[in-house]
Amino acid sequence: MKQFIDFIPLLLFFIVYKLDPRTHEIAGHSIEVGGIFSATAVLIASSVVVYGTLLVVQRKLEKGQWLTLLACLLFGGFTLAFHSETVLKWKAPVVNWLFALGFAASHFVGEKVLVQRIMGHAVNLPQQVWTRLNIAWIVFFIFSGCANLFVAFTFESIWVDFKVFGSLGMTLLFMIAQGIYLARHMRDDAPQQSKD
Repeated sequence: MKQFIDFIPLLLFFIVYKLDPRTHEIAGHSIEVGGIFSATAVLIASSVVVYGTLLVVQRKLEKGQWLTLLACLLFGGFTLAFHSETVLKWKAPVVNWLFALGFAASHFVGEKVLVQRIMGHAVNLPQQVWTRLNIAWIVFFIFSGCANLFVAFTFESIWVDFKVFGSLGMTLLFMIAQGIYLARHMRDDAPQQSKD
């Protein structure tokens, strides 16, 4: 459910982006709806609403949610201020690379790697498996950032489609692969009952 909530601003961005740009009169002001810049404004507003609501309800946001919100505000704000979609094209790669950096730094800071801190309460794995899994996340985020950057500046007509559906597809495939890998390595610490 949490992953779906995180995708709400991105889905709204996609919907508004795909609309044919039209100017509407609202309270004496002309507002254009459709296209990259109105979609960016919707992305910023919906991110503030979604993460603001989560902050009020849960009384906290996860670090990744803070990073996503700040990236939306920063890159979206600069996109609107400079009226240039190039700034927004850098958001997904930079956020992915920052996540990769966070996972990499966890090998040197603290006693547990980041993936173990996130999932360790629910899954019991040998330390070497946690390390491999953490490295897999680093590689995934680096690859995802590079793929987003490549598509954004090489296939400009489809970069928004890729940002929404390509990134989501890559994430789902990675999660399925991770699930298969985890299933092979899970340990059951429950004591086995002896047969009399």
